[in-house]
Amino acid sequence: MKISLKDVGGNEVLAGALNGRVALNRLLEETTSEPDGPEPVFLDFSSVEVATASFLRESVLAFRDIVRSQRSSFYPVIANANETVRDELIELLHPRGDVLMACILGEDESVVEAAPIGDLDPKQRVTFDLVREHGETDARELMRSYGKKEGLKHATAWNNRLASLASLGLVVELSQGRAKRYRPLFGGT
Repeated sequence: MKISLKDVGGNEVLAGALNGRVALNRLLEETTSEPDGPEPVFLDFSSVEVATASFLRESVLAFRDIVRSQRSSFYPVIANANETVRDELIELLHPRGDVLMACILGEDESVVEAAPIGDLDPKQRVTFDLVREHGETDARELMRSYGKKEGLKHATAWNNRLASLASLGLVVELSQGRAKRYRPLFGGT
Protein backbone atom coordinates (compact mmCIF):
# COMPACT_ATOMS: atom_id res chain seq x y z
CA MET A 1 0.00 0.00 0.00
CA LYS A 2 1.25 3.47 -0.88
CA ILE A 3 -0.09 6.64 0.73
CA SER A 4 0.86 10.06 -0.62
CA LEU A 5 1.87 12.39 2.22
CA LYS A 6 1.31 15.34 -0.08
CA ASP A 7 -2.33 14.25 -0.48
CA VAL A 8 -2.73 13.43 3.22
CA GLY A 9 -1.14 16.72 4.30
CA GLY A 10 -2.75 18.76 1.54
CA ASN A 11 0.42 20.60 0.58
CA GLU A 12 4.03 20.17 -0.53
CA VAL A 13 5.08 21.88 2.72
CA LEU A 14 4.02 19.83 5.74
CA ALA A 15 4.33 21.81 8.94
CA GLY A 16 2.96 22.00 12.45
CA ALA A 17 1.86 19.59 15.16
CA LEU A 18 -1.85 20.22 14.58
CA ASN A 19 -1.53 19.45 10.86
CA GLY A 20 0.47 16.37 11.82
CA ARG A 21 -2.38 15.12 14.03
CA VAL A 22 -4.87 15.67 11.18
CA ALA A 23 -2.55 13.70 8.88
CA LEU A 24 -2.28 10.95 11.50
CA ASN A 25 -6.05 10.55 11.53
CA ARG A 26 -6.08 10.30 7.74
CA LEU A 27 -3.30 7.70 7.79
CA LEU A 28 -5.23 5.65 10.35
CA GLU A 29 -8.38 5.90 8.22
CA GLU A 30 -6.44 4.62 5.19
CA THR A 31 -5.25 1.56 7.12
CA THR A 32 -8.39 0.40 8.92
CA SER A 33 -8.61 -2.80 6.89
CA GLU A 34 -5.89 -5.17 8.06
CA PRO A 35 -4.00 -7.13 5.35
CA ASP A 36 -3.84 -10.93 5.40
CA GLY A 37 -0.09 -10.95 5.94
CA PRO A 38 2.79 -8.56 6.56
CA GLU A 39 2.63 -5.59 4.21
CA PRO A 40 4.69 -2.41 3.94
CA VAL A 41 2.78 0.87 4.03
CA PHE A 42 4.82 3.26 1.93
CA LEU A 43 4.44 6.79 3.29
CA ASP A 44 5.31 8.45 0.00
CA PHE A 45 7.01 11.84 0.25
CA SER A 46 7.20 12.36 -3.52
CA SER A 47 6.39 16.02 -4.28
CA VAL A 48 6.83 17.00 -0.61
CA GLU A 49 9.43 19.77 -0.41
CA VAL A 50 9.61 20.19 3.37
CA ALA A 51 8.22 18.39 6.41
CA THR A 52 8.90 19.86 9.84
CA ALA A 53 9.88 17.81 12.88
CA SER A 54 6.61 18.68 14.65
CA PHE A 55 4.56 17.45 11.66
CA LEU A 56 6.65 14.26 11.35
CA ARG A 57 6.47 13.55 15.09
CA GLU A 58 2.68 13.89 15.23
CA SER A 59 2.00 12.04 11.97
CA VAL A 60 4.66 9.59 10.80
CA LEU A 61 6.19 8.60 14.15
CA ALA A 62 2.81 8.48 15.89
CA PHE A 63 1.42 6.37 13.05
CA ARG A 64 4.32 3.91 13.22
CA ASP A 65 4.01 3.67 17.02
CA ILE A 66 0.24 3.09 16.93
CA VAL A 67 0.35 0.55 14.10
CA ARG A 68 3.24 -1.42 15.53
CA SER A 69 1.90 -1.35 19.14
CA GLN A 70 -1.31 -2.96 17.82
CA ARG A 71 0.82 -5.74 16.32
CA SER A 72 -0.65 -4.89 12.95
CA SER A 73 0.47 -6.57 9.76
CA PHE A 74 1.26 -3.09 8.39
CA TYR A 75 4.89 -1.98 8.45
CA PRO A 76 5.25 1.80 7.86
CA VAL A 77 8.12 2.78 5.55
CA ILE A 78 9.26 6.27 4.52
CA ALA A 79 9.39 6.37 0.71
CA ASN A 80 10.96 8.83 -1.72
CA ALA A 81 11.86 11.44 0.89
CA ASN A 82 14.15 14.19 -0.39
CA GLU A 83 17.29 15.22 1.49
CA THR A 84 15.48 18.02 3.38
CA VAL A 85 12.82 15.65 4.71
CA ARG A 86 15.41 13.00 5.54
CA ASP A 87 17.50 15.56 7.45
CA GLU A 88 14.46 16.59 9.46
CA LEU A 89 13.68 12.95 10.23
CA ILE A 90 17.24 12.30 11.34
CA GLU A 91 17.14 15.36 13.62
CA LEU A 92 13.91 14.04 15.11
CA LEU A 93 15.05 10.42 15.46
CA HIS A 94 18.60 10.93 16.72
CA PRO A 95 17.87 12.31 20.23
CA ARG A 96 15.29 9.56 20.77
CA GLY A 97 17.61 6.77 19.63
CA ASP A 98 14.82 5.90 17.21
CA VAL A 99 14.85 4.42 13.71
CA LEU A 100 12.50 4.25 10.71
CA MET A 101 12.77 2.14 7.59
CA ALA A 102 13.16 4.24 4.47
CA CYS A 103 13.32 3.40 0.79
CA ILE A 104 13.22 4.67 -2.73
CA LEU A 105 10.41 3.31 -4.87
CA GLY A 106 10.90 2.77 -8.57
CA GLU A 107 8.34 3.86 -11.14
CA ASP A 108 6.77 0.40 -10.98
CA GLU A 109 6.57 0.79 -7.16
CA SER A 110 9.29 -1.78 -6.57
CA VAL A 111 11.74 -1.10 -3.75
CA VAL A 112 14.95 0.10 -5.40
CA GLU A 113 16.96 0.76 -2.27
CA ALA A 114 16.04 0.44 1.42
CA ALA A 115 17.82 1.11 4.69
CA PRO A 116 16.98 2.24 8.20
CA ILE A 117 17.44 5.91 9.00
CA GLY A 118 18.29 6.93 12.53
CA ASP A 119 20.53 5.24 15.05
CA LEU A 120 20.28 1.57 15.91
CA ASP A 121 22.21 0.74 19.05
CA PRO A 122 25.14 -1.61 18.35
CA LYS A 123 23.35 -4.76 19.61
CA GLN A 124 20.26 -3.98 17.53
CA ARG A 125 22.48 -3.32 14.49
CA VAL A 126 24.17 -6.72 14.89
CA THR A 127 20.78 -8.42 15.21
CA PHE A 128 19.32 -6.51 12.23
CA ASP A 129 22.33 -7.48 10.09
CA LEU A 130 22.04 -11.13 11.16
CA VAL A 131 18.35 -11.26 10.22
CA ARG A 132 19.24 -9.82 6.80
CA GLU A 133 22.06 -12.34 6.42
CA HIS A 134 19.91 -15.34 7.40
CA GLY A 135 16.80 -14.24 5.51
CA GLU A 136 14.62 -15.74 8.23
CA THR A 137 15.60 -16.75 11.75
CA ASP A 138 14.55 -16.96 15.38
CA ALA A 139 16.13 -16.38 18.77
CA ARG A 140 17.19 -20.00 19.26
CA GLU A 141 19.02 -20.13 15.91
CA LEU A 142 20.82 -16.88 16.70
CA MET A 143 21.73 -18.16 20.18
CA ARG A 144 23.17 -21.39 18.78
CA SER A 145 25.17 -19.61 16.11
CA TYR A 146 26.22 -16.38 17.83
CA GLY A 147 25.48 -16.67 21.56
CA LYS A 148 29.09 -17.25 22.67
CA LYS A 149 30.43 -14.57 20.34
CA GLU A 150 27.96 -12.05 21.79
CA GLY A 151 28.59 -13.24 25.36
CA LEU A 152 25.00 -14.39 25.85
CA LYS A 153 23.87 -17.38 27.92
CA HIS A 154 20.15 -17.43 27.07
CA ALA A 155 18.02 -16.87 23.97
CA THR A 156 15.97 -14.28 25.90
CA ALA A 157 18.37 -11.50 24.89
CA TRP A 158 17.95 -12.43 21.22
CA ASN A 159 14.16 -12.55 21.72
CA ASN A 160 14.23 -9.05 23.16
CA ARG A 161 16.39 -7.69 20.36
CA LEU A 162 14.22 -9.27 17.66
CA ALA A 163 10.99 -8.06 19.29
CA SER A 164 12.45 -4.55 19.52
CA LEU A 165 13.33 -4.54 15.81
CA ALA A 166 9.81 -5.76 14.97
CA SER A 167 8.25 -3.02 17.11
CA LEU A 168 10.29 -0.46 15.16
CA GLY A 169 9.00 -2.01 11.94
CA LEU A 170 12.48 -2.96 10.71
CA VAL A 171 11.89 -6.72 10.59
CA VAL A 172 8.72 -8.76 10.10
CA GLU A 173 7.52 -10.95 12.96
CA LEU A 174 5.95 -14.23 11.86
CA SER A 175 4.02 -16.22 14.46
CA GLN A 176 4.09 -19.99 14.20
CA GLY A 177 2.00 -21.11 17.14
CA ARG A 178 3.85 -19.90 20.20
CA ALA A 179 7.12 -19.60 18.31
CA LYS A 180 8.12 -16.44 16.47
CA ARG A 181 10.37 -16.15 13.47
CA TYR A 182 11.71 -12.96 11.93
CA ARG A 183 12.64 -11.93 8.41
CA PRO A 184 13.77 -8.69 6.75
CA LEU A 185 11.01 -6.33 5.69
CA PHE A 186 12.60 -6.28 2.23
CA GLY A 187 14.63 -9.12 0.78
CA GLY A 188 17.70 -7.09 -0.09
CA THR A 189 17.85 -4.53 2.70
